[in-house]
Amino acid sequence: MNEQGYTEPTPIQAQAIPVVLAGRDVMGGAQTGTGKTAGFALPTLQRFAPMASTSTSPARHPVRALILAPTRELAVQVEESFREYGKYVPLRTAVIYGGVPIDPQIAQLRRGVEILVATPGRLLDHIQQRTLNLSQVEVFVLDEADRMLDMGFIPDVRRILTLLTSRKQSLLFSATFSDEIKKLADSFLRDPVLVQVARKNAAAELVSHRVHPVAREKKRDLLVHLIKSREMNQVLVFNSTRLGANRLAYQLNRAGVHAAAIHGDKTQGERTQALDEFKSGKVGVLVATDVAARGLDIEQLPYVVNFELPNSPEDYVHRIGRTGRAGATGQAISLVCAEETERLAEIERMIKVKMEREIVPNFEPAGRDAPGLMARPDRERRRGSDEPKLMHAKRSERGERGERVERERGERVERAAARPAAQKPQDPIFSKPYEPGTATSTPAESPKREPQRRDRQVAALLGGFIRKPG
Repeated sequence: MNEQGYTEPTPIQAQAIPVVLAGRDVMGGAQTGTGKTAGFALPTLQRFAPMASTSTSPARHPVRALILAPTRELAVQVEESFREYGKYVPLRTAVIYGGVPIDPQIAQLRRGVEILVATPGRLLDHIQQRTLNLSQVEVFVLDEADRMLDMGFIPDVRRILTLLTSRKQSLLFSATFSDEIKKLADSFLRDPVLVQVARKNAAAELVSHRVHPVAREKKRDLLVHLIKSREMNQVLVFNSTRLGANRLAYQLNRAGVHAAAIHGDKTQGERTQALDEFKSGKVGVLVATDVAARGLDIEQLPYVVNFELPNSPEDYVHRIGRTGRAGATGQAISLVCAEETERLAEIERMIKVKMEREIVPNFEPAGRDAPGLMARPDRERRRGSDEPKLMHAKRSERGERGERVERERGERVERAAARPAAQKPQDPIFSKPYEPGTATSTPAESPKREPQRRDRQVAALLGGFIRKPG
């Protein structure tokens, strides 16, 4: 572990490792970047080290540990961690995921593997083709259970669980604990030990949060301005859609900012290349969707930018979990337009953090919604600020405007009442002034003759259609 730069365990490692070594089931709550992978990888390797064999026989290398991860990137990183931590132990590791040919994976599994990291879909593919035997699994790890739920993998997870022996040790790790996650945990964990090092839905403690209010159409220009003026490098930018991620990466490159996009429509090779170039610094900005960025492990990532706020506050927690990892500080920057103010308020309420607002010169939000972007969610005002005076002045202005409109309306009514009779509105039919309630001498308007006239008209009309009998 000294080779990996570890000098002392993180809180999740200090709590989880002894419990896992004792053979107990674990329900672990920790944000990404807290070292939870080592929290289950190290004790698993220590448990199987005495069984390690240098034999080339596949029978001597059955699958003893199965780790499920929601995304390809996270699966690759977990397998890399097992391989690095156990480099001096003759245990074979492998990772299987979709989006790549299955035949090389089949060949690797046939040679024998003790530690298997997989995504649910590809694992079920191997099970269906009978290229995988899980009857000897002793340790089962469900990593990022909350993201499994978000991505709709829980039915696949339940199906996989039916194929495992009941004698296994089970570990579940999740950044957040919803009722659905607790229900899932109750279905396969036996008397688990709860290990939680962060409060529910907590944001990373070492991350600073800042909001730049801006008009929607100026977001891209503001992002370019921030990256260039502040010399920001290694910036992970979140966009809500795959098409939006592609478009933003293209626009950034045209503006002189070297960027790449990563999302579900990219092939595994393209995603791996983009991530490697971003880690090496060849690409300064990585534009990602929530699903693609889940599980990305980038050492000391300094900046996370929310180009668009997520729809759920929980996704904000996952996004900023990419920075402020393992004791390092980070910055979470959100570009917020007027339409996103409600989402911003929900995020602030959940993480219990009042984000600092900063308007960048020449990128001020415009329109009637601009003041709402600067309003603090709890409506608190700083002492000595001119903001209460401004708000009072606006209320006074609205009051004066209302009084003026009401006064003008009253004056119009008074002028109409004082108008001479000759100037009053004329009836469109008669030339004499129209006086309400006054009977006219015209037969058509006589109240006595009107019913008789109407009866004659009806009779004449019906007479044209009804023939007399005979």
